[in-house]
Amino acid sequence: MTNDAKTREIRETIDSLITAGTTADLNGLNAIYHDDMKTHMIDTDGNLAQADKPAFIAMLKELIEGSAGIDNTWAEYNAIEAEGEKGHVLITRKVTLGGEARILVLSIDLVFEDARWQVVREVIFSRPNSELTVH
Repeated sequence: MTNDAKTREIRETIDSLITAGTTADLNGLNAIYHDDMKTHMIDTDGNLAQADKPAFIAMLKELIEGSAGIDNTWAEYNAIEAEGEKGHVLITRKVTLGGEARILVLSIDLVFEDARWQVVREVIFSRPNSELTVH
């Protein structure tokens, strides 16, 4: 498989992750998140939250249920890289979390395992969205 094909597959995986994450598709999240996945989320005040796969999926489910159907699919891909069985995505998202408009910058590490790309780590920087609009 060429590097272009790998980066295309990685983007498709992250597109699917965004869809699963905004629609509470727990089966989709479970398939995309690696069993050993870890997340680290930090905000502008230095508050750090860390979670494993089950805890992060539970948190997402709660946030989605509290978002009242707000479309949180806006994304700007800043970089997509593939090297061997490893991939990396840097992406900016505009979302509503807990009723607040936020901008998230995510650094996402993936691994190609079990014939699919899986997220093994997300490092998320969250800041207020001064535009106050979420697309």
